[in-house]
Amino acid sequence: MYNRILISTDGSEVAQKGVDHGIALAKALGAEVTIITVTERLPVFSSGVAYDLAWSDAALTEYAQGQQKAAESILAGARQSAERLAVSAETLHVPDAEVAEAIIAAAQDRQCGLIVMASHGRRGLGRLMLGSKASEVLTHSDIPVLVVR
Repeated sequence: MYNRILISTDGSEVAQKGVDHGIALAKALGAEVTIITVTERLPVFSSGVAYDLAWSDAALTEYAQGQQKAAESILAGARQSAERLAVSAETLHVPDAEVAEAIIAAAQDRQCGLIVMASHGRRGLGRLMLGSKASEVLTHSDIPVLVVR
């Protein structure tokens, strides 16, 4: 049914539910697995004034190194989850990207038949304020998406 599964994680407890479910499904189906984490661009905030905030090279380098280190830790934990079930998993870090776009692009590039991700299940104002990466992926993906809660 699904030969390749892309599993998305941000390292949170909620995301771990998606990782565990996706790995168990892959094991049951004998599917290949790619576990992805995406780190976003350095956020720039303004108070509605149109200006560019110039970051020093040192600040940009420090941010990128911190994001890389966090991604490595997240993916190492996810890889351990796969190893516990004897599932071989490729890991992928996509830096400086929009999360939903990167997840969909990675699934397409790897010809995945399924994307597995968790949802925090926020509703109302919380969802409006924080957004929902799972909702964005669901809305824009042509590939089936399994959302774990």
